[in-house]
Amino acid sequence: MLLTIIAILGVAFILYTVLGGADYGAGIVETFAGKRGEKTISKALAPVWEANHVWLILAIVILFTGFPRVYATISTALHIPLMVVLIGIVLRGSFFTFRHYDIGEVGTHPYYTTIFKVSSFVTPFFLGITLGAMILGRVSLDATGTFYEQYIGPWLNGFCVAMGIFSTLLFGYIASIFLIGETVHSPERHRYIRFSKLFMVLTFGVGILVFVIAEFENHPVFAAFFSSWPSLVAFGGVVLLIPVVLYLINHPWVVYLRLAIGLQVALIMVGWFAIQYPVLVFERSGNHLTFYNTQAPEATLFQLLIALFVGLLLVVPCFFFLFKVFKPATDEHRVK
Repeated sequence: MLLTIIAILGVAFILYTVLGGADYGAGIVETFAGKRGEKTISKALAPVWEANHVWLILAIVILFTGFPRVYATISTALHIPLMVVLIGIVLRGSFFTFRHYDIGEVGTHPYYTTIFKVSSFVTPFFLGITLGAMILGRVSLDATGTFYEQYIGPWLNGFCVAMGIFSTLLFGYIASIFLIGETVHSPERHRYIRFSKLFMVLTFGVGILVFVIAEFENHPVFAAFFSSWPSLVAFGGVVLLIPVVLYLINHPWVVYLRLAIGLQVALIMVGWFAIQYPVLVFERSGNHLTFYNTQAPEATLFQLLIALFVGLLLVVPCFFFLFKVFKPATDEHRVK
């Protein structure tokens, strides 16, 4: 039962990273694409942008109900970066909607666009910082420490900042790939192909930098990585998919291209999950929070599992129906 809940939690995080990453990344890519990309990006995001958050809500519900000590620790010790994430999600969604339905007669359109772009950078950056703080091992609920030691030091450091940059670049990479299939004209398609290649190189480079900085922060990630065969296999899969993605972006097989990038991102997350399983939060005291020492009582987990199955039976068909209704509407205009 516990393993089933862990599997659902992992799938929810992967789906949010892939679909939500494409969502956040579109705002990042638009910063470089300029006015020319606004129409394509707005058209691609408008029908589905809000639905992607269902996977984040699902993950939060699982943590809150199934692993309450983990939820309490994260939401207390890391409340500052999490608050920035929440503000970013609200501002980004609100100002995207304002811009999309703006009639453009009172001069507010540029302000909507600016806030949409800024929050598209800030939100994934602080999501990465929060994840980095959970990994680095400086989180503590020890009330004897100073405010800085307890609430700022765990996430304001080189490793967490590198994780924030990595997350931002990864989301930009996912969005660039997804937007290739949303283009109308050939020059626009080639622009997103260039963005995809640039974000791929930068993501790969910063990913290596994350490992190096972790060593300087006394968190031996290299040793954990090379001692975990699932992580090595996942990394091998990520590398093997690079030429596949580079081949597909120059061909009109949009579905296969999106499946390839989705698989690549899933392998990155599986590889990292395997490094630190079963730990969810590394604590400064050494009493790390794992799936097994923080799980709720059996009766609670059983009720949670029932709720998850019932909820997924409702959500998954609705999610597919949403994409089926809205996304094919743009297919006839795409570049072949």
